[in-house]
Amino acid sequence: MRASPGLMAAVERLAAAELRSVNAQMEMLVREALARRGVAVPAEDDRRDDSA
Repeated sequence: MRASPGLMAAVERLAAAELRSVNAQMEMLVREALARRGVAVPAEDDRRDDSA
């Protein structure tokens, strides 16, 4: 994902404050944004790997 340096710095600060990795913080932010827009996202345990 491409993002401006300022945006990534803000995510890094938030991740550090919440004791998460940047990747985990980005996932949380995206999930929260989707939930606010009413988009259903399957829980971690509900995901299946259909590639096999």
